[in-house]
Amino acid sequence: MLIAGAVLLALPEDYLREGDRSQRHWAARIVRTLLGVLLVAIGVVLSVPGVPGQGILTILAGVTLIEFPGRHRLIRALLGRPAVLYAVNRFRARFNRRPLS
Repeated sequence: MLIAGAVLLALPEDYLREGDRSQRHWAARIVRTLLGVLLVAIGVVLSVPGVPGQGILTILAGVTLIEFPGRHRLIRALLGRPAVLYAVNRFRARFNRRPLS
């Protein structure tokens, strides 16, 4: 959960409009993608009824790390759900970060 929280806090406030345009070294991209896949897998487990945790938010954090075509569209679809966007922005506000817009 610490990694997922760090990812959600690190997103710039205009991420939904601009996306991730930064260039990274290939080794950093591989590590970032592996970490993203791990977060998505953990998020799926947390989404199972009866397992405590924020599954959708963990999946969202993992998807922001993985590079694939259509990633930005998927993130916008997840954050298009009012409950998810509210939870992300409430979490960001707790750490004095501006809400995603």
